[in-house]
Amino acid sequence: MIVWINGTFSAGKTSTARELTGILPDSTLFDPELIGDALRVLLPRKRLAEVCDYQDLPSWRRLVVDTAAAMLAEVGGTLVVPMTLLRQEYRDEIFGGLAARRIPVRHVLLAPAETILRERIATREEPGAPQEVDLRVRQWAYDHIPAYRQALGWLTADAHVVDNGALTPRETAERIAEAVRTDAARVSEIVQSPEPTRETVASGVLLFDEQDRVLLVDPTYKAGWEFPGGVVEAGEAPACAGVREVAEELGLELDRTPGLLVVDWEPPQPPGHGGLRLLFDGGRLPDGAAERLRLPGPELRAWRFVTETEAAGLLPQHRYERLRWALRARERGRPLYLEAGTPIG
Repeated sequence: MIVWINGTFSAGKTSTARELTGILPDSTLFDPELIGDALRVLLPRKRLAEVCDYQDLPSWRRLVVDTAAAMLAEVGGTLVVPMTLLRQEYRDEIFGGLAARRIPVRHVLLAPAETILRERIATREEPGAPQEVDLRVRQWAYDHIPAYRQALGWLTADAHVVDNGALTPRETAERIAEAVRTDAARVSEIVQSPEPTRETVASGVLLFDEQDRVLLVDPTYKAGWEFPGGVVEAGEAPACAGVREVAEELGLELDRTPGLLVVDWEPPQPPGHGGLRLLFDGGRLPDGAAERLRLPGPELRAWRFVTETEAAGLLPQHRYERLRWALRARERGRPLYLEAGTPIG
């Protein structure tokens, strides 16, 4: 199990986490900031200059998941993780990766009043650091308050909130330990999708509105928008898998077997294993069907109809290329075979 202690800078995460490891039995402190420090040394300066924060590095997010899983395999028990996560898509990616490894996460938010938070930042000092470093760290913390304020909507809906403005780190840790014991700090509902161990076959279904815009969904368990669909189960026909996933994800029962648009071979790209990706034409939704669409909260956050141009700004590049050629196949009335998003033959 992981107890993830979230909150903006100077909320008291690290001091609370140290206290919590002394209260929860068989618990170990894991600070993902150490991974960020390592990447600053390991990665080329050119790559580091391309991001504002090490959290923006896909390697950091992937290593947080891999390291947490490795530590739990090594020592067992509970990992206490003090780490600020203010971007919902990064929370989804990390918690989804942990869920894929069957690691439950209890998400806790430390939320002192902003006046108290600013007082803590003003008096914060880095031990042994020169004054200019202290000033830079304080300004960094101040600069993140607007992002924290903006993230409070999804944070408070997702996490167990502890107002630690008037609490010591020990008292805060005791509150968290009690919330874990009584299940008040519930296990995150990010879907537990088993991580593939080999190539997979996945089916997606393109659904259209009366303006011929295509339906995309926003999964909670991975970054980027996606098509309705999922992995084909053993012994299942790919088209039937697409129909099943549409019913499970959107509550929409298709009245016919969708026609094939593209078969795309996705090459393995570590840590992914690749495989065949199929897109089917689910056709135009009948009048009123969009109003009846429902989303399973743990799996999908949102849905929307988009034009091809709008899809380019939402989908990862390889999914956009797959969509682009699927739309061309729909126009021409014949399916296409792709390799890595490029038509062959």
